[in-house]
Amino acid sequence: MNKFVIAIDGPSGVGKSTLGKALARHFHFLFIDSGAVYRAIALQALQQHTPLDHREAVAAIACRAQVKLEGDPDALRVYLDGQEVTQAIRASEVTRAASVIATIPQVREAVVEKLRRMADASGVVMDGRDIGTTVFPNAPVKLFLEAAPEVRAQRRWLEERNKGREVSYEQVKAELVERDARDRDRAATPLVKADDAILIDTSTLDLEKLIARVLEIVESRG
Repeated sequence: MNKFVIAIDGPSGVGKSTLGKALARHFHFLFIDSGAVYRAIALQALQQHTPLDHREAVAAIACRAQVKLEGDPDALRVYLDGQEVTQAIRASEVTRAASVIATIPQVREAVVEKLRRMADASGVVMDGRDIGTTVFPNAPVKLFLEAAPEVRAQRRWLEERNKGREVSYEQVKAELVERDARDRDRAATPLVKADDAILIDTSTLDLEKLIARVLEIVESRG
């Protein structure tokens, strides 16, 4: 399956990364978390004390930043201008900043270009919010995952707790709702299901059943 792209879109907390990593392991593909690229750019903006509402300045950072992803799906390392930032980009303030800068059209254009270059060499599983609609509109396999808001909030809350971060379920749910609004209402490539994407509700699906279902889809189009 050389140069085969599996595009996975959907809001946060639906299982995109978990599914993407499993598929990448199965097919020996590169797993690309598009969110990591936005987080790296957000991190650099914060480090340089660039106001996030200064769109031209943030866009310039996005264009200049050299972001590289390496490693297997379970140990993906993120590099920003040659320095590893794998852990740094997971800080809560970086997560919030990434959600804000992702609404800037010029930033999204720069990231799309970077993502396409990353996928030049081999088979790729890529997750995000506009992979099937904008980054790879001709991907042979497009999936759009969704889940009930309460389920998504619970999953994200457990993730935060497992990382040792003290945060309430109510706070996580409020942040999720806010992020959903930004993703769906932004002018540049809003979060929408591609017409030819397969919709999967993961609310009641365990990982084993989800993977089995998607493997059938991928194999049928390979």
